[in-house]
Amino acid sequence: QVHLVESGGGLVQAGGSLRLSCSASGRTFSDFIMGWFRQGPGIDDEFVATISETGSNTDYTDSVKGRFTISRDNDKSTMYLQMNSLLPEDTALYYCAANLGPYKTTMRLINYRGQGTLVTVSS
Repeated sequence: QVHLVESGGGLVQAGGSLRLSCSASGRTFSDFIMGWFRQGPGIDDEFVATISETGSNTDYTDSVKGRFTISRDNDKSTMYLQMNSLLPEDTALYYCAANLGPYKTTMRLINYRGQGTLVTVSS
């Protein structure tokens, strides 16, 4: 089992940046494929990005490609989401998720998830 806690959300103006973190505890972090999802107005559980166990593979939903970067530090049991050029439509509750594989370019299987951190982008 793994416990996930997100941080780094907040209020930012359009065009700004935020860096989200997801800290894990429990089972060995590098066992898990990790991902970010978001829930926004009219959006239920939208896949945002995923990263493989070692970080060698990453994939993104089309709307964030070129703006968001997912990464992980297995030594720190932490995953990150660097969000640049934020848009009002990025406003959502962002949560991290974990599964034990296999890796998919669009993460759908969620074995564990955190409570989320709220990102609000003002226009």
